[in-house]
Amino acid sequence: MSGCMYPTEDARPDAKRDEGFVSYFRRLPPAVPGTVRLFDRQDFYAVYGDDAVRVADIVFKTQSVVRQLGSKASPLASCTLNMASAKAFLRDALTARQLRIEIWAPTGDRQTWAVARQASPGNLQEVEDLLFLQSDVVSSPIVMALRVKMEDGISVIGAAFADATNRHIGVAEYTENDLFSNSESLIIQLGVKECLVPADDADYHLSKLRALMERCGCVITQVKRGTFTSKSIEEDMQRLLPASQRAALAPECSKKVAMSSAAALLSYLGLLSDESNFGRYTLKTHDLSEYLRLDHAALRALNLFPDESGSVANKNASLFGLLNRCKTAQGVRMLSQWIKQPLVHVHAIQNRQALLQTFLDEADARQRLQEHFLKWMPDMLRISKRFQRGVATLEDVVRCYQAVGKVPGLRAELAAISMPSEADRVLFHSTFVAPLDELQHHLSKLVEMVEMTLDLDELAYHNYVIKPDFDDTLRTIRAKLDTIRDQLDEQHTKAGHDLRLDTEKKLHLENHSSYGYCFRVTRTEAGVIKNRTGYLDLGTVKGGLYFTTPTLRELNSDFRSLSDEYARTQSRLVRDVIDIAASYAPPLEQLNIVIAHLDVVVSLAFVSSHAPVPYTRPNVTEGGALILCESRHPCLEAQDEMHFIPNDVRMEPGISDLVVITGPNMGGKSTYLRQIGLITLMAQMGCYVPAAEGAQVPVSDCILARVGASDSQLRGISTFMAEMLETATILKSATPQSLVLIDELGRGTSTYDGFGLAWAISEYIVTQIRCKCVFATHFHELTTLAQQQRGVQNLHVVAHVDDQDITLLYKVEPGTSDQSYGIQIAELADFPPSVIRLAKRKADELEGHAQPVGGADEGAALVDEFVSAYRDRVRDPKRPCTEQEALQSCMNEFDERLRSNTWVRHLLEHLS
Repeated sequence: MSGCMYPTEDARPDAKRDEGFVSYFRRLPPAVPGTVRLFDRQDFYAVYGDDAVRVADIVFKTQSVVRQLGSKASPLASCTLNMASAKAFLRDALTARQLRIEIWAPTGDRQTWAVARQASPGNLQEVEDLLFLQSDVVSSPIVMALRVKMEDGISVIGAAFADATNRHIGVAEYTENDLFSNSESLIIQLGVKECLVPADDADYHLSKLRALMERCGCVITQVKRGTFTSKSIEEDMQRLLPASQRAALAPECSKKVAMSSAAALLSYLGLLSDESNFGRYTLKTHDLSEYLRLDHAALRALNLFPDESGSVANKNASLFGLLNRCKTAQGVRMLSQWIKQPLVHVHAIQNRQALLQTFLDEADARQRLQEHFLKWMPDMLRISKRFQRGVATLEDVVRCYQAVGKVPGLRAELAAISMPSEADRVLFHSTFVAPLDELQHHLSKLVEMVEMTLDLDELAYHNYVIKPDFDDTLRTIRAKLDTIRDQLDEQHTKAGHDLRLDTEKKLHLENHSSYGYCFRVTRTEAGVIKNRTGYLDLGTVKGGLYFTTPTLRELNSDFRSLSDEYARTQSRLVRDVIDIAASYAPPLEQLNIVIAHLDVVVSLAFVSSHAPVPYTRPNVTEGGALILCESRHPCLEAQDEMHFIPNDVRMEPGISDLVVITGPNMGGKSTYLRQIGLITLMAQMGCYVPAAEGAQVPVSDCILARVGASDSQLRGISTFMAEMLETATILKSATPQSLVLIDELGRGTSTYDGFGLAWAISEYIVTQIRCKCVFATHFHELTTLAQQQRGVQNLHVVAHVDDQDITLLYKVEPGTSDQSYGIQIAELADFPPSVIRLAKRKADELEGHAQPVGGADEGAALVDEFVSAYRDRVRDPKRPCTEQEALQSCMNEFDERLRSNTWVRHLLEHLS
C-alpha cells in the first residue's frame, strides 16, 4: 500500500492542516481513470478535487455543498458525506455507474494515510459490509479474466470467472473467430461486470477484445502479463476447493490457457489472502453450448433488463422487471441468471414447465408460500459469508434461526400440494420436499442451540442477548435490569398522571438511539411541559418532542451501564454461539439455493396467471416449425391502458424460414419481431408464454439481432458501422438452429447500397445458413426474393388509407406492402402543414423521376421485350446480321432502360 505522512488527529483540520492536506493530496499519484477516492475521517467520508465535484452532482444534485480548502490562489475542492450518504453513493457508483472505488484511511500510528479498501464493479468483497449491511445482495457481480493465445493460426481464448457472492469459480476454453462472438455470448450469459486482460495496447486481438467489452458495458481492467501464469495455479486452487473436489481437478487443469487466466483472477481478487475462503469455493467448466447464446445487440433489442441508469419508471418495461415477483434476494439473483442462461435441453425445460404448472394449479398455496414463508426468508448466503469472515453478530444467528424455524411449515405446505401425475409428484418431491427434509434434519441442532442459549423474549425489544441462566453473573445483572425496567414503567405512569396524558396513546416511553430511555409526545402536545419544573427538554424533531426527568435520566444511566456490563460479560459466550452457528454454513447455503429455486418458479407462475391474458404452456421441441397463435409482446401488453392486438406466427422449415415484413412506420413490425424473440427466450427459460394454447417453439441455440440504430461515436464507430459489425456477427455466428432478428437493415447508407446489402444478407441467410429469420424492411423490392428463393414468405402490417389519412391496424397478414406512408406518419406527429406539403411535392417529383425503376413485374416484361427484339433482328431477312451484331444493337437500344430497373440490375449482377 502507498502511504503519505499527514497528521489526522482532528476530524476538522484547521487552516494550517488544510494547507498540509492540499499539498499531500496533490502529491498523490494519479488514479486509474474511472476511480473515485474516498477518505475515511471516522465519523464521515471526504472526497477532494474532481471527485468532490462528481460526488456532489451525483449525491446532492448541486455543487453548493462543495467548499474550498487551502489558499485562495490554489484551492482544493472538498465535499463531505455522512455514513448513510457514503453507502448510498458506493452502491450507485459500483452497481450502476461502473466506477472503481478506493477508500483511504489513517494507519495505526495516525500519521500515515493508505488505501484501506478497494472495490470495482466485479469485486465488491472489501465493501460488502458497507453496501449490503441493511439490504440483501440482489445481483452477483461477476469478474472475468480473458487471455488470447494463437495456436496454429487459430485464436484460443482462455476464460476464468468468479462469483464471489455464491463462491463459484468457472473456466472455459474455446476457439474464437475474428469477431469474438463466443466471448460476447459468454459475457452476456454470465452477466460479467468487469474483465481483466493483459496490459498490451499493441496486441491486435486484445484491442478487438477490449472494443467488444466496451460495447457490452463491461469495465476493463488491465493487469500485468506476468499474472497470467499457471505455474502454481493447481496448488492454489486446491486450497480454495473443498476436499471432495480436489481430486477431480484434472479436467479443468488440462485447460492451460484458461487456468492461466484463473491465476490472474485469484491474484486480482486476493482470494488466497483470506483464509475464510479456503475450502469454500467450487470449480466448474462452463460450456457455452449448454445455454441459449445471446449477443449484446439481442440483449438490448429485446430489452431483457432495465437500463443501467435505472431510469425506467415502469418495472414492466423490461422482461426482468415483468417476471420479477420474487420475495427473496436469492430468488432475484437466480431469475436474472435464468434470463441470461435459457436452456437448450428439452427435458430440462419440460421439468421447469412441470414445476411451474403445479403452482399455476394451486393459486392458494402459491399465495401462502409467498406471504407466509418466502417473504420472511433472509439472504442466508450473505449471512454465511459473515460467519466465515468472523464479522457475524447474534442478530445474524437469530435471522438464520427464524428462517430455519419456517422450514417445517414450508415443507408441510409443499407436501400437501397435489400433483396431476406420478411423474410430476416425483419431480416436485425431489426438487423441493426431499431437500427440505434433509436440511431440516441437519439444521435441527442449530434451532436447539439457539433456543437453549439466546433470550428469545428479548427479541421483541430488538435485543440480541444470551440467556441470563447461562451464567451467574449474567443472572445477577439481568435481575437488576428487570428492576430498572419496572422503575421505568413506574416513572412512565407517574408522568402520565402528572401531565394528564394517556400513557397508551399520547405519552410514550421510548429507548432513543441518542437519548436512551426518555418520554416523547407529539409536536401538538409539546406545550404540556412548558413552565413545568422537573421536566427537561431534549429536543424537538419531526416525530415530536423528547424530554426526560432527573429520576428517568438516572435510571437510564444505570440501565446503560448495566447493559454495557451485560454485553461485556456475555461477549465470550456470544463468540462461542456464533462459532457454533458458523459450522452450519454449508447446509444454510444449500437451503438458500432451494429457497431461490422455489421463489423463481412461484414468481413465474404468479406472472403467468396474472397477465392481462394468462400465459400458456408451449410445446418445446428439438426442431420443426415455430407456431404461435395470438402471440403478444409480454412487456407491452402489461402497460397501463394498453389494448394489445395479437398476431399469429408460423415459420415452417422450407416454407417460411425467412419472413420478410413490410408496411408503414409505427405499424407494429418491430414489435412483432421482438415478441417472437421474447417468446422463444421465455419458452427456453421454462416459463409459460403470451400466446394461445398450442404454441410450438423449437429450441434455438442462439438469438442474434440487428435492431435499431446506435451510434458509438466515442469509439469512432458510426451508426452504419455499428450496424455492419452486428450483422457480420450474425453471418459468422448463426447456425441452422439459430433465430435471427433483423429490423431496418441498410438505413444508414444510400438507398441503392442499403437495398443491395439487405438483399445479399437475406439471400445468404436463406440459402447458406438456413436458419429462422424475421426481416423487417422498408425496401419493398426485397419482397421479390420470395419469387426466387424457396423458404421465403412475405408478410405485411395492415393499414387503412382513406384520402391520404392513415389508420394503423397493427395486424400482420400474408402479402406485401408497396408503401411506407412516411408522410402520413409525419402528419400524425403534427408536423407543420407547410413541411407536409413540401414533402408530398418532393415525393411526387421523385416518384415521377424514378418511374422507370420497376420491380419484378416491370423487369420481367422488359426482359421479354429485349429477348423478342433480339430474336426479330436475328431472323429479319431484310437486314441480315450476325448474332453478335444483333445482341450489340439491342444492348445499345435497351441499355438505359435495363440499368434503371432495380430487378433487372440485380439479376444481371447475380448472373455475373
